Amino acid sequence: MTHRFLEWMGSTPWSVALLESLYAWSLIESAHTLMIALFVGTAIMLDLRLMGVTFGGIPTSEFTERLLPWTRAGFALMVVTGLLLFYSAPTRYYYNIFFRFKVLLIVLAGLNIFLFHSRIYRRMKEWDTHPIPPGAARAAGAVSIVAWSMIVVSGRMIAYNWFDCAIQPQPAWVNTLAGCAVDGE
Repeated sequence: MTHRFLEWMGSTPWSVALLESLYAWSLIESAHTLMIALFVGTAIMLDLRLMGVTFGGIPTSEFTERLLPWTRAGFALMVVTGLLLFYSAPTRYYYNIFFRFKVLLIVLAGLNIFLFHSRIYRRMKEWDTHPIPPGAARAAGAVSIVAWSMIVVSGRMIAYNWFDCAIQPQPAWVNTLAGCAVDGE
């Protein structure tokens, strides 16, 4: 069912036009890369403040208030451009191990953000002006830096077809992780 839906999506006129466009796909990919830089750059600055590594003289709330709008804008545009890239070749991305790993990491990073904002951030007034925030805030910042760094690396690896369903034989674990339908398995 999923495979048929992705094939249909990839064969729609807009998807084909996007993938075959001389300029659109390249511009969208470039915009995606720039938005990754904006989002991840500002997120890492926030995370370093949460870890107490830098900007200790600035209250966390003030630092967050200034950077978070840029972080959110970068995230929103990064998601939009990422969805457009996925839409251009949905089956290629869906069956790519690095894409699957990236999506898993995005879910984990999102969970980290949710836990931070639902628990730690609510008590910021208690530690707002401390140069070194509490352990939970430092841990959330460290997890965020590791997760987003791994997301960037796995996103970059999507371009390589080392583990591609169309290239057989592949090890059984590759076919399992990528969801490849292979004759005889």
